[in-house]
Amino acid sequence: MMQIGIVGKPNVGKTTFFNAAACADAEMANYPFTTIDANRGVMYARTKCPCREHGLQCHPNAGKCIDGIRYVPIEAIDVAGLVPKAHEGRGLGNKFLDDLRQASCLIHIVDVSGSTDEEGRPCGKDSSHDPAEDVKFLEEEIDFWIQGLLKKDWQRVSMRCKLEGVKIEKMLADKLTGLGIKEHQIKTAIRRAGLSSEAVQWNDEDLLAFSTHVRQVAKPILLALNKADKADTELINRFQGEYAIPTSAMSELALVKAAEHGMIDYKPGDDSFTVLKEMDDKQKKGLEYIRTHVLERFGSTGVQQCIDRAVFDLLNLIAVYPVEDEHKLCDKKGNVLPDVFLLPKGSTVIDLAEKVHSDLAEGFIRAVDARTKKIIGHDHELTNGDIIHIIAK
Repeated sequence: MMQIGIVGKPNVGKTTFFNAAACADAEMANYPFTTIDANRGVMYARTKCPCREHGLQCHPNAGKCIDGIRYVPIEAIDVAGLVPKAHEGRGLGNKFLDDLRQASCLIHIVDVSGSTDEEGRPCGKDSSHDPAEDVKFLEEEIDFWIQGLLKKDWQRVSMRCKLEGVKIEKMLADKLTGLGIKEHQIKTAIRRAGLSSEAVQWNDEDLLAFSTHVRQVAKPILLALNKADKADTELINRFQGEYAIPTSAMSELALVKAAEHGMIDYKPGDDSFTVLKEMDDKQKKGLEYIRTHVLERFGSTGVQQCIDRAVFDLLNLIAVYPVEDEHKLCDKKGNVLPDVFLLPKGSTVIDLAEKVHSDLAEGFIRAVDARTKKIIGHDHELTNGDIIHIIAK
């Protein structure tokens, strides 16, 4: 299952976001390093399910489908808060960074209200902190971490690369394989950094430049501008043009819990809710605050939108449905649209076959587009929402 890291400095609402997104109950508190061991759970990316288009009721093996919206499971990992100089071992820095090794992308929870300082401590009543500084320092910490991994034996490895004629991207892919960084991502990073193909010529500055670009390619970051209901619009607007979404994780958690108890009708990502049963004054006041200060102001709590944008925009993935009967859109047991796979945009039928099972790819004969009923080959490029029957030996 694909993994997304929930990151940020201490005390900004990371675990609240995690609990709201994954319907979990990780410990939350108003002090740094509440999270020591990474919390893991499942959150869901939303995409339109083909079941409504075909007048069918689907039967997901994983995730769920509600009113024609498919909720695709994604692993979420909520890691310890990051503080400046974490790459040197401050706070729980080394553990934080190690926990992020296999994350495909990161959702950075930023206290956009400026109510916590760089260490995650509450600011005084007459002071505030610039959230843009938090964005900068977290990116730099990851860059220095990657650079540190490369610097340990750089001269020996780069010289070996030269003497044995090994391409630099192959050598770097071997060194960074534990981070889930692929060779094509390394090629892109080297090109964007404008670096020489001769690894022995790289100095510390070059390694840092490469680390920055490979982080941007292989660990892209979306900003969840948390506590947005407490922030000035002008401050939020400073982040326009980036992958940044105004967010209130606490509001989402409250709505999810209220829905679980049958108090309101609400689905993650909705722009409103409907009250179903009588509540006390405190509950009414809380929900009314969320309605006026969050939903009406921003259109949602932002939590679900962060997940969706991370998956479908930041990572540029598409959802594809493999079936074994292109007419009934089901598997051998008659389950309708049982599986959905997330693949990079530009993926082909053979990529889908490999994702489903390596034997399916090895024995590939042809495939059928369930919508058009046309035969398609292994190199046919897939689009979001495709339903594909793969025929193999």
